[in-house]
Amino acid sequence: MKNHIGLTIIKDKHMKKLKYSLGIFIALNSLLFGCQEDDASVGEIIAPSNIQVSIDIVGADANNPNGDGSGTVNFSATADNAITYKFVFNGNEEVSPSGNKTYDFSVTGISTYTITVIAVGTGGISSSTSVDVEVLVLYEPPIELITLLTTGSWRIKSEASGHFGLGPVGANVPAEFFAAPPNDKAGVGMYDDRYIFSADGTFTHITNSENDDPTEDPSGTVFGRINLIDELGSHSITPNGADIENYPLDDYTGGWSVSAPGGLETLNLTGTGFIGYYTGGNHRYELFRFAQQPPNELILRTTDGNNEFDWWFIITSEEVDTGDDVQPPFDTLIWSDEFDINGAPSATNWTYDLGTGTNGWGNNESQTYTNDPSNVIVENGLLKITAIAENGGYTSARIKSQDLFEFTYGRVEVRAKLPAGGGTWPAIWMLGANIPDIGWPNCGEIDIMEHVGNNQDVVSSALHFPGNSGGNPIFKATDVPGASMDFHVYAVEWSSSDIVFFIDGVEYHRYSYTQNLPFYNKDFFLILNVAMGGSFGGTIDSGFTESSMEIDYVRVYQ
Repeated sequence: MKNHIGLTIIKDKHMKKLKYSLGIFIALNSLLFGCQEDDASVGEIIAPSNIQVSIDIVGADANNPNGDGSGTVNFSATADNAITYKFVFNGNEEVSPSGNKTYDFSVTGISTYTITVIAVGTGGISSSTSVDVEVLVLYEPPIELITLLTTGSWRIKSEASGHFGLGPVGANVPAEFFAAPPNDKAGVGMYDDRYIFSADGTFTHITNSENDDPTEDPSGTVFGRINLIDELGSHSITPNGADIENYPLDDYTGGWSVSAPGGLETLNLTGTGFIGYYTGGNHRYELFRFAQQPPNELILRTTDGNNEFDWWFIITSEEVDTGDDVQPPFDTLIWSDEFDINGAPSATNWTYDLGTGTNGWGNNESQTYTNDPSNVIVENGLLKITAIAENGGYTSARIKSQDLFEFTYGRVEVRAKLPAGGGTWPAIWMLGANIPDIGWPNCGEIDIMEHVGNNQDVVSSALHFPGNSGGNPIFKATDVPGASMDFHVYAVEWSSSDIVFFIDGVEYHRYSYTQNLPFYNKDFFLILNVAMGGSFGGTIDSGFTESSMEIDYVRVYQ
């Protein structure tokens, strides 16, 4: 448990100066206003006095008077006749109506910091005092983190799922309540912002990175929470729900530092500095760096000024990847499952769809999906998905990489042997990762391989998207003799302009598309399943007992 020592400093060394200033003010007030009636809207103008500042150095005790090394200090100011307070440190002024302010100091070692507290009264008249505090900081930011932050400029990673979102305060699951799909907040004043962390501790927020050519233009707009964004100045923008979009704000500078209160690396911005979406609060962003993240990417978490939500952001120092001219060859293996460990499919790679789904998974299918080993298992280097006639119905399995592995562009190869029997409908396919937010067919669907036992040895591929979906997809079929007796490699190459389907390395279906379709620069995930019957599978053979799709491997190249 951290210990706290409260230290109260009473304003004294500036009292003579204050009395002298007050005397001048009273005299001038008598000369200027003695013959006028009182202004009832303002009331009596009295300078704040008796300023007191309480200092709480976190972790301080008799043996550690300078704190526990976290560098966190809580200040609390009171004064007679004050209506609000301002705190000034290193030239940065921050308003605190409550008189409370927390600083996370970051200079390693014991350092003395000077904080000026300004008590503001009616009519804007103010009094001030300065206090010194000696604080111990044991944390020293890793040089690689500082180098990362100070290299280039940063932006919200708008093309990534969950680049902006919110969740409960204190939770460690990013964006648990809402995770924005890619580019979901285009046009609201966030994606064109750039954030620069200079080595000298200066933070620069460029509020529109797209208007500085050929000459620099400091004007821009930002995005923020209703009421909280008023801290930047009043406005007359009509809210969109609880959001204020395209709030006018010029480029500005402030300060930044990195500390580690409670052991969690934290990016501290001075003043009203912010990233992504204005939430008020303490302007501190806790840093998360997960093993699977790209090296130039950070996840940030901050609590808003209402203590209502934690807000999450993904930022990157890479410039926007528009997806232009992403073409084969895709020859670098980025993900695979070789199915070489017996048992259930790898929980790192796959999760399940279960049950009967809505309207038979949207296609009037007859099977119930399970995760039972009789329906889905890895044995002897093969994944086996088995449809079974039992209890007057049918069971099978459907596994997917949703939320575990999602990607944009590349080559997918699946070596498989297909089930047989009237009514069987195996599929190797992909769905847009934003399906929870925008639904089907808006998310797009890429069917790498489909086969129906009622049309044995005829394999097809298809694309579904608005205007071409359900019974009207972009479709092509081809003969594959022995599809249920031999293994074949079913593949798709998906680039920024074409989707090309192959069987055993031979192209048989190509579709060129434009940027307005959901296949352009969006993440997709993989699905493997065996359905029974339905709108495509057709009538189920009354003598059907069971049959399996066997998969040797799934590989993705970029």
